[in-house]
Amino acid sequence: MLSLLKIKNIALIDELELEFADGLNLLTGETGSGKSIIVDSLGALTGERVSSDLIKEGTTQARIEGLFTVGVEPALRESFEESGIELDSTDEADVIVRRELALSGKNRIFINNQLVTQAFLRKIGAFLVDIHGQGEQATLFNASTHLEMLDEFASLGALRETVGAKFKKLSAVRREIENLKEDEAQKLQLLDILQFQVDEIGKAKLQTGEDEQLEEEKRRLNNVEKLSSLSEESYLLLYENEEATLTTLEKVIRRVSELAEYESAFAEYGESLSNAQAVLEDLAFSVRDFSNSLEFSPERLAEIENRLAEISRLKRKYGGAIETVLAHFEESSERLRNIETSELRAAELEKELKAARADYLKAARELHDRRERSAKKLEREIETNLKAVSLEKARFEVRLTVDADDDKSFTAKGLDRVEFYFSANPGESVRPIAKVASGGELSRLMLILNTTTKLSEASKTMVFDEIDTGIGGRVAEAVGLKLKELAKTQQVLCVTHQPQVASLADHHYVVRKESVKNRTEVRVRELDDAEQVEEIARMLAGEKITETARQHAREMLGKTVLSLES
Repeated sequence: MLSLLKIKNIALIDELELEFADGLNLLTGETGSGKSIIVDSLGALTGERVSSDLIKEGTTQARIEGLFTVGVEPALRESFEESGIELDSTDEADVIVRRELALSGKNRIFINNQLVTQAFLRKIGAFLVDIHGQGEQATLFNASTHLEMLDEFASLGALRETVGAKFKKLSAVRREIENLKEDEAQKLQLLDILQFQVDEIGKAKLQTGEDEQLEEEKRRLNNVEKLSSLSEESYLLLYENEEATLTTLEKVIRRVSELAEYESAFAEYGESLSNAQAVLEDLAFSVRDFSNSLEFSPERLAEIENRLAEISRLKRKYGGAIETVLAHFEESSERLRNIETSELRAAELEKELKAARADYLKAARELHDRRERSAKKLEREIETNLKAVSLEKARFEVRLTVDADDDKSFTAKGLDRVEFYFSANPGESVRPIAKVASGGELSRLMLILNTTTKLSEASKTMVFDEIDTGIGGRVAEAVGLKLKELAKTQQVLCVTHQPQVASLADHHYVVRKESVKNRTEVRVRELDDAEQVEEIARMLAGEKITETARQHAREMLGKTVLSLES
């Protein structure tokens, strides 16, 4: 959902800040008042190309910024994670998109204050806004969306999940078979290499942490004389000398004990001094035992150095640590076992492949049959609903193509390729929607498809630009009611010239050109109830608003309330 839109120095807009809400948000205004600037700005926030010609005359920089609240679906989260952009929630997150334009051509794009490419913005923009208008290449042109719409209409989600799971199993078996089909010569060569590596590492009998222990022992052997001197001297200072630390401490303990008999404040030191005495005695005996254990062995030193050299060689060859070398040993052993048993496994996999293919085709054909039946029902419902929006002669077809004999056509979504065909006028053959030119007709078709199939992404904003071009009266009212229906499940922004549509707004904004200091500027603001009556009256009567037009506007608004309550 779009919560906030900021525009600065774009076309005739000096600075504009608009807050939007849930439901049906309608923009009205006279022809040429600047409504298209709002739609173009939203297009810019989805990744559409923006010309520097849009920068307001007399300025050198411009900015468009939008705050969106979106549901964090897996595909969106994955896209953000790949670009290192954090989302503030795992369920619903705020996404701030900002485009900065400059006459110098140094344009920049930011998402959540991180610099991104236009290609990435287009990818993310598909989750934020869907624009339908004159010539817009919207979701409707994407044939993959047609399959989603048909499946949503037919409530095929559970069956599709089953097909997806069986396709995943089939793909896993195929991959394992491909891995086994390595060239035999390469396999034999690899077998020799792996066997050598396993033997070499296995013969070494490495132990985790062994190198650290050996390095410590090596340091000790290389410094026996110094260690012996230090430990003997420490023992003498602690225990043997006449003025040894422990002897002195014993005297201190006795003196403090006597003090405590006269001054209780010294009593608490007795235990601490006794503890210190115990620690120092333990230290004295430890350094004595350590000194006695020291013995220089050139044979042991040579043995350690040879072992460390072998460990170092293996680490350089297979990894920087013993753990890495051992992990390589396990991996090579596993690969060796797989190669040695590949023929047996290949026979097993062929059986698994046959079974997995049969399971997949059974589920995929069931899905195809359900789609085929639902396609006819969808065609009838769409054509019926199109009549209500002044497309009485329109024809709509759902075409399914399938090739169950070609394994390359297997997908996680089944065997079908689905594409919608459409013709708005009698005598014209139906054509793929992407090749149908009229933006107004396609916008109405998209509206009908969304409300009929119920394929709506609650967090995405739907934008309809002049969807009601060339219609009026009851047809315009029917279009408005469809917009209202769609707005129950997701935010809708619509530019309209029809009072019948405007009267259905949850939030009504008027776009006007105003003269400010001898310059023309576009201003936009949300209308209150009284102002909405005036605006709808203007749409009914033109510049000269009559009391009759005002009364008619009030009746339209009253009728809207009554129809919604009923």
